[in-house]
Amino acid sequence: MKTPRSAATRTKLLDAARDVIRAQGYSATSVDDICAAAGVTKGSFFHHFPSKEQLGIAAIEQFNEAASAIFGSAPYSSNPDPRERVLGYVDFRISLLTREIAQFTCLLGTLVQEIYATHPELRAACDQGMTEHVADLTRDLEAAKQRYAPAAPWSAESVGYFMQTVLQGGFIFAKTKQDPRVAVESLGHLRRYLAMLLPLPEHVRETAPCRT
Repeated sequence: MKTPRSAATRTKLLDAARDVIRAQGYSATSVDDICAAAGVTKGSFFHHFPSKEQLGIAAIEQFNEAASAIFGSAPYSSNPDPRERVLGYVDFRISLLTREIAQFTCLLGTLVQEIYATHPELRAACDQGMTEHVADLTRDLEAAKQRYAPAAPWSAESVGYFMQTVLQGGFIFAKTKQDPRVAVESLGHLRRYLAMLLPLPEHVRETAPCRT
């Protein structure tokens, strides 16, 4: 059984791995870097994790759990209208882009771009986490499709992946430009596209407030 102190040390290592890897990449991050950021000894690191790769897998799991909690408690998630939940998700993502780049980008997306051909266990962990997030979006998209566009030829899952494709691409350009504006504008276009995929009934559209 882990003691509170041991559990706290493990959490520090996971938090440090999340932040340092998002800031400088997996290969450029050493065990020493993670220990320094966590404020723990190398001995403490190897007490909890046999390798940097195993720490990476654990950090992915922690990141997924934290993301689920953040999105699950966001105001949009309790909206009874699935269309508003879909659009609210995009609005919430845009609101997060005011943080430092390393704080709003995705650990999984950062990792998998670098290690997809060299670290199969890490790649599989990224795949699982990203797929589960798309599945969460797909549930709302399917409910919204059934209500607002039941005859549309697109699948909810394909749109869920498209949303994540735009998002991950926005993160890449934020890093490239060292500026989130491209990501903000891209998510704005995504929101307008989703609104077109899920059109409001005519009588609702006439009374709905205009949004830019």
